Amino acid sequence: MSRLWTVLAAAAALQAGGAFAQDAAQDAALEAAVKADYDANLAALFDDFHQHPELSGLEVRTSGVVADQLEALGYQVTRGVGGHGVVAVMRNGQGPTILVRADMDGLPIEEASGVANPSRARQVDSDGVEKPVMHACGHDVHVTALIGTARQLAARRDRWSGTLVLVGQPAEERIFGARAMMQDGLYERFPKPDYAVAFHVSSGLESGKVVVPLGAAYSSSDSVDIRVHGVGAHGASPHKGIDPVLIASQIVVSLQSVVSRTVDPLQGAVITVGSIHGGIKHNIIPETVDLQLTVRSDDPEVRTQLLDGVDRVARGTALALGVPEDKLPTVTRSTVETTPPTVNDAASAQRVRDALIAGLGADRVVDKPREGMGAEDFSYFITPETGVEGVYFAVGGTPAGQVDTAPSHHSPLFRIEPEPAVRSGVEATVTAVEALAPRV
Repeated sequence: MSRLWTVLAAAAALQAGGAFAQDAAQDAALEAAVKADYDANLAALFDDFHQHPELSGLEVRTSGVVADQLEALGYQVTRGVGGHGVVAVMRNGQGPTILVRADMDGLPIEEASGVANPSRARQVDSDGVEKPVMHACGHDVHVTALIGTARQLAARRDRWSGTLVLVGQPAEERIFGARAMMQDGLYERFPKPDYAVAFHVSSGLESGKVVVPLGAAYSSSDSVDIRVHGVGAHGASPHKGIDPVLIASQIVVSLQSVVSRTVDPLQGAVITVGSIHGGIKHNIIPETVDLQLTVRSDDPEVRTQLLDGVDRVARGTALALGVPEDKLPTVTRSTVETTPPTVNDAASAQRVRDALIAGLGADRVVDKPREGMGAEDFSYFITPETGVEGVYFAVGGTPAGQVDTAPSHHSPLFRIEPEPAVRSGVEATVTAVEALAPRV
C-alpha cells in the first residue's frame, strides 16, 4: 500500500509541477505580450490621451478613439451610452459575464507637471466657461489600459470563457457618468455582468505594485449647498440686522460635532466645507452667505447620519442665533454629484488577489491603508440592488523612492510613470478576468 501511495503522490506532484510550469509560462507570455503591445501601440495611445483630455460629460474625441480601437479588435461596440459612454462586447462561450470599466474624463486644471507631453488643451465646460483641461487623476492610464486589456483578452480566448463587457465611462470626476449609463439601460441593453472589475492608478503607490482591498475601496460622496439667510445692515450697527457671516461661521464649526459626537468613532466620516462666500464690502452686513460641502462615509447608515446632521446643525444654529423661521438656511443636496460607497465583494476580491499573487508575484501585491476618503461612481455598477460582485483595485504609478513626495491627484503637478502603470494595469486586469471567468 505504501508503494502505491508513493507512486500516486509522485504522479500528483509531477502533474502539479507541470501545471505550475504551464501557468508560469502563461504569466511570462502575458508580461511579454503586454510589453510588446506597449512599445508598439499603447505608449503612443497614452500620449494621445494625455495631450487631449476632455471635461466631464464632454468626452467626444476620447470616446471616439476608444470606440474605434475596440472595434478594430473585433468587439461589438455601441457608442453614446449615458452620454459619451462606450460599451464593447465579446462573447466567448459559456461562463460568467465580466464588466471591465475605465473612466475617460479629465479635470479643469492647467498642467504644470513638467512631463514631456503636457496637455495644453482648453475646453468650454458645461457652464459655458472655457477652462484648461488636464488628466490630473490618471484616467489616461485607465483608458489606455482598457485598450491593452481588450487586445490581450481577445488574443487569449483559450484562457477564459464567458462574456466580456468593456465600458469606457464618462464623467467620473463629477460622479454622474456611471449612473447615467445605468439609467440608459446598461444592464438591460447589454449582458448583465456577474462581476465588475476596475482599477485606479495611484501616485501614492510604487510603480508595479497592486493593492486589492477586501472591503471598502472608496467612500460615498455627497455635494451639499447651504445658503444662510440674514438681514442686511451697516457694519457699524450689527444690532439692526441678522449677520449671516456670523451664522455661517458658527455652522462651519458646529458641523464638526456631527462627526465627532454623533458618529461611531470607529466609522469613517468626513464633512468638509470647501467653499464659503458672502458679502461685498468691509462695512456691509450681507443678506446671504453660501457654503459648499462635501460629505463622505463608508457606510450607508453613517451617510444618512451625516446628511441629516448637516440639515439639523444648519437650521438649529440659525434658530439659536435669532433667525426667524421664514429665513432659516436652505440646504440642498446635489442630485448629480452623489454616489454611494464602493465596497468590494470580499470573496471575489480575495480570488483576484490570490490570482495576482500567483501571476504577478507576491512582492507586487501589497497591503496599503487608504490615504483618505476619495469617492468613485463605479459603485453604481455594484450596488447591492444589482447583485453584481465588484472588485476595484489600485495600481502604482510613482517610481520607488518618490512616493512620499509625489504630488497629489487633482494637482497641476500630478504625474504618473506611464509604462509601468499601464502595463501593470493591463496585466492585473487580464489576470483578474481570467480568475473570475476561467476556461471551462
